[in-house]
Amino acid sequence: MNREVLKQEISLLVRDLFAAQGFVLVDIIFRHDGSGLLLSLLVDKSQGGISLEECGLLNRLVRQVLDEKNIFSDQYSLEISSPGLDRPLKTREDFMRCLNKQAVFFLIGLVNGKCECKGAISRVNEAAVFIDHAGEVLEIPLIKINKAKLVIQEERLWQ
Repeated sequence: MNREVLKQEISLLVRDLFAAQGFVLVDIIFRHDGSGLLLSLLVDKSQGGISLEECGLLNRLVRQVLDEKNIFSDQYSLEISSPGLDRPLKTREDFMRCLNKQAVFFLIGLVNGKCECKGAISRVNEAAVFIDHAGEVLEIPLIKINKAKLVIQEERLWQ
């Protein structure tokens, strides 16, 4: 099965489960390790971080759902973890949550002649993120964003 299709299927299965428990699915990552497939789900709360105990609870719940639906025919390992300080920004909601914070964007193609840019997120609409970049407002279409994440600043480490 195509990885993107599999990601969508897993996302649909776990989103409601996570929402009922007060969590948000941030990302789904597939990797191959020595014993087969490793499925890693990055999970967070809308306010605050996720604890080790919560990761363990979600691991049991997700494994049960995946096994009941027979998602994987081969052996797999499941990992539930926090996205950490440099949580990827993927959705419009992620960018809205990070208004006025510094982020770095890695782009698909060029935007204003650049494939990477950094600035404070000033505004978000349905189609784009607007950042303050070197004294000007730069519009970055959501479809042009390959990867984005907050810039880790020393003061954030001690909050």
